[in-house]
Amino acid sequence: MKKLLLTLWMVFFFVASAFAAININIADQQTLESLPGIGPAKAKAIIEYRNDHGSFQSLEQLTNVKGIGDKLLEKIKAEIEL
Repeated sequence: MKKLLLTLWMVFFFVASAFAAININIADQQTLESLPGIGPAKAKAIIEYRNDHGSFQSLEQLTNVKGIGDKLLEKIKAEIEL
């Protein structure tokens, strides 16, 4: 019974983690690269923008990062948070 409960808890944890939004204010490069349309260059640009300007105050502020426009923002909006 304990093994079953442990297994169910682990499955729930991993499923919940898979649907967790990525916080763009603290995510590292590898995590940012897991977003659709964000490769190494854009992930680095997000981190550099964040370092130069401070935390993002809105998701729309991502469009100030070179290479990220309205279309890409709409594509990743459901997967990110502040």
